[in-house]
Amino acid sequence: YSDCHDANLVVVTAGTAQKPGETRLDLVNRNIKIMKGIVDEVMASGFDGIFLIASNPVDILTYATWKFSGLPKERVIGSGTSLDTARFRMSIADYLKVDARNVHGYILGEHGDTEFPAWSHTTVGGLPIAEWITEDEQGAMDTIFVSVRDA
Repeated sequence: YSDCHDANLVVVTAGTAQKPGETRLDLVNRNIKIMKGIVDEVMASGFDGIFLIASNPVDILTYATWKFSGLPKERVIGSGTSLDTARFRMSIADYLKVDARNVHGYILGEHGDTEFPAWSHTTVGGLPIAEWITEDEQGAMDTIFVSVRDA
């Protein structure tokens, strides 16, 4: 941890894995202990940079890191649903056989079982996704979302 003293950024991905049937929220107690140990050690090194948290449950662990570290809130960032948003866009692009750079849509909410797609703001080539799919294909879109959420 001593190498962290002059780091600009520390990325934390540590934590226990989900067991079958567990939700990301079930990891809270185990991963809070792990996070506290890491943050305490990093801060003891004299670290004064930015934390980027990518451990689950990311929203709770980001908040905990902020509290444990004493850093300003602007210097503790959680990955949130950004990875899910990227997977969502890529999966839609693959399904529609278009370049992912032309798909714009977001996964919102708390990263995990309660996140949701903003279908009404999802566009492909500037057009609402509803203009790209038939009513029969809505099930495929739901499947894409579930696979993104559960990844």
